[in-house]
Amino acid sequence: MGTDYNFEKHWNNAYLKTPINSLGWYEKEATQSLNLIELCNLPKEASVFNPGAGASSLIEELLNRGYTNLTVNDISSIALSELRNSLSKHKHSEVKFVVDDLTNPTELLKLKNIDLWHDRAVLHFFTLKEQQNTYFNLLKKVLKPNGFVILAQFNLEGAKKCSGLDVVNYNEEMLQEKLGNEFILLESFNHTYFQPSGNTREFVYTLFQRKA
Repeated sequence: MGTDYNFEKHWNNAYLKTPINSLGWYEKEATQSLNLIELCNLPKEASVFNPGAGASSLIEELLNRGYTNLTVNDISSIALSELRNSLSKHKHSEVKFVVDDLTNPTELLKLKNIDLWHDRAVLHFFTLKEQQNTYFNLLKKVLKPNGFVILAQFNLEGAKKCSGLDVVNYNEEMLQEKLGNEFILLESFNHTYFQPSGNTREFVYTLFQRKA
């Protein structure tokens, strides 16, 4: 897949044609992510960034737990509209919505002092080295010293495609290599995710912390 592939059109179409709770990556409860976030022991006003959030249920769960400084991103404006609508009982001022491309960022370059970067099932879609490099350069630009990174991607035994797109499968060593020596692995585990269809997807969940 070349750099000219239209991810924006792909993901907008995905959210237009399928109800949120039927999408292959939909989680009713983001238990694995929440468990790792709790390990970070962050204050409720910590800056939490969720790249490629889609219409994730995680954001409402974080709001319910009292987090007040959330930034969510997706290349799909339709996905973020769905997410915004799902948060109607919360004050929107607590969530910033940024439509931007992680592999060619503009608005995201304005982010700074992020305490936690949380990515579930986004990085693995970036099959080109230049896309991966741009992603990790952005992460390192915006994350604080001592900041945390949660990366949850298809593991080496996992599916080779998702939503009709090729993916790159990872293990903790590969993610460590991408982040580099300034990050310490705190936690890693494999997890079998059950899709709304009943099919399964094999993930590796990792929690890293940047050195001071």
